[in-house]
Amino acid sequence: MSADFSLYLVTDPGLCGKRGVVETVRRAVDGGARIVQLRDKNAAHEETVEQLIALSAVIDGRALLVVNDRLDAAVEARARGARVDGVHLGQADASVRRARELLGPDALIGLTANTREHLDAVRALPQGTIDYLGVGVIRPTSTKPDHPEPLGVEGFAAFAAESPLPCVAIGGVGIDDTEALQAAGAAGLAVVSALCAAADPAETASAFRRRWRAGVVPRVLSIAGSDPSGGAGIQADLKAIAANGGYGMAALTALTAQNTRGVRAVHVPPADFLRAQLDAVSDDIVIDAVKIGMLADAEVIRTVADWLDVQRPPVVVLDPVMVATSGDRLLTPDAERELRGLLTRATVVTPNLAELGVLVGRPVTDWPDALAAAEELSADIGAAVLVKGGHLTGDEAPDALVDADRGLRDEFPGARIPTTNTHGTGCSLSSALATLLARGLTPSDAVHAARAWLRESLRAAGALAVGQGHGPVHHFAGMWDRGDLETRQTAEEIAGDWWQDIADVRDGIDALPFLRGLADGTLAREPFLFYLAQDALYLREYARVLAAAARTAPTSAEQAFWAHAAHGSIVGELELHASWLTPERGVSAETFAAEPAPATTAYLDHLRSVAFGGDHAELVAAVLPCFWLYTDLGRRLHAGDFGAEARDPDHPYASWLSTYADPAFEEATAQAIAFATAAASRSDASGRERMRRAFRTSSAHELAFFAAPLEAAAVG
Repeated sequence: MSADFSLYLVTDPGLCGKRGVVETVRRAVDGGARIVQLRDKNAAHEETVEQLIALSAVIDGRALLVVNDRLDAAVEARARGARVDGVHLGQADASVRRARELLGPDALIGLTANTREHLDAVRALPQGTIDYLGVGVIRPTSTKPDHPEPLGVEGFAAFAAESPLPCVAIGGVGIDDTEALQAAGAAGLAVVSALCAAADPAETASAFRRRWRAGVVPRVLSIAGSDPSGGAGIQADLKAIAANGGYGMAALTALTAQNTRGVRAVHVPPADFLRAQLDAVSDDIVIDAVKIGMLADAEVIRTVADWLDVQRPPVVVLDPVMVATSGDRLLTPDAERELRGLLTRATVVTPNLAELGVLVGRPVTDWPDALAAAEELSADIGAAVLVKGGHLTGDEAPDALVDADRGLRDEFPGARIPTTNTHGTGCSLSSALATLLARGLTPSDAVHAARAWLRESLRAAGALAVGQGHGPVHHFAGMWDRGDLETRQTAEEIAGDWWQDIADVRDGIDALPFLRGLADGTLAREPFLFYLAQDALYLREYARVLAAAARTAPTSAEQAFWAHAAHGSIVGELELHASWLTPERGVSAETFAAEPAPATTAYLDHLRSVAFGGDHAELVAAVLPCFWLYTDLGRRLHAGDFGAEARDPDHPYASWLSTYADPAFEEATAQAIAFATAAASRSDASGRERMRRAFRTSSAHELAFFAAPLEAAAVG
């Protein structure tokens, strides 16, 4: 079966203390525990059965209930009317095959495992015998003194990587392990003392759930009708879910023929086909939240209610589509009665003022009356009510979240946004809210965030220019404005594109008489020394630019790399230059005595302007051609691409050419490419374009720098 293992409570009667196991479980499930395992090895059979019956009552289907080891107790508690969803067995407990036989194909059956031999035994079982593995202990724990050698996070990760089944981490797990174990492949956290001994199990469970949900994409199912024009119904729901960070799924309750000017026809598929859709999704995918919209008739509503009673998703946001814009009632009286029953299964209900009036059985006249009606409805159904003031007259369009059971009333004021593009606002708001709740936000924070997103989408709605009636909201306006529509490339893809982008520059360098003469040994000594003198001037300033890259580097590894490159430029490379230019005096003032050529000045001005602009990513793109182009030339010179003469040990410039293909320099170039292109892959579109321009500009300066010696000789 498909189960949510994110927060798995294992009970311990000693740690629960005077509060007791049943009350601890009730509070933990209130906070978001998704599976409860009753573990009490000292309890007698009848006592275990009674505890299962009591836990089944307080859990009331909001979480799955399993019992540790006691298969016989699970069978008997079921026979006495308790909802017991399965068992968790140790390696020496009742046979898992026997458990599957007795509890049926829909039961949740787990097995303790922590060795390679355990995995081999699991693989030998028929598929479907076991649903998950409890893997641990992660670290030493007092609740199980006879535990095996702790795995630690790394050991768990290695085990989970080989496991054919979801792995739940257990044993000494605390809230600060959440991210590490999630990254290690945990399907969830099994918690004992952190919840059983907590002062407030509900608050602690909620904190665990928030930490876990922050690291995953919520899976949100919309149960609603379709809108072929894309502004409302399923289509709007899926956009709203995606815009708020969720993965959207859809089960269709009705097909409509509509556009921005109105509904022309409605087709309701058979209710058994709706159930088939719902079962197909929930049999395979853990559902973190459900949004419910248009439900066309009583049979459809009953179908959804029956499915919810089986699945009990942790978040249900119900948008009661009951009244048309014209004021006409959309549901028959029997359907309205069924819908009222469905409200009790919701986490939050989101009526507009007309729908709120129908639900409380009287007209809602103004905002204070709406708040009172929301309080009345919330107390009646046991769910929070988000009452929406968009249909009020006047310049204000407030909303309020009311939860009578929790004594909550949060009002959210807001000026009315002047727009006629309001098609699908109710659908969109409820779907956004479901997604944000599934992400772990508190109800008040989720409403605040959903409203902020919807108001932004309303303000930008006119830009879509869709339809001749009430157009849709612009679900992705903020994302498009703050992000970019260009596909984000990998570092490897960026490297390939940048190299291709300077193909013309590289061809130009290859064709230069200077380079050809350097390769075959016919280059006169004077232009070669001119080149070295200019390169010495360049290297002295280039080292300062590399030091700036080290100073602004985001990581210590990058800082060390660019600092080492700066050191190499002024120690190793300049010494080589001095061996040609000033061999008697080494690196000295005379090494830098040449007048800078225009190409040298232009190149250095470019590098300095980028360096002192303060953008590290752009800077490393600008210094990259000096690594990359020289390494490429060296590799091809020594491969004989420019003629066999370059490989002759008697070549007049052999000592110089050998530096072009130095393995250490080639390794440094690979690292420079990796750092620069990784920075580009993390950047936004405008940042990547600035980096590309800086890289190309530096490459063009390299071409001019290679051309300068013979140009100067021609002028001279």
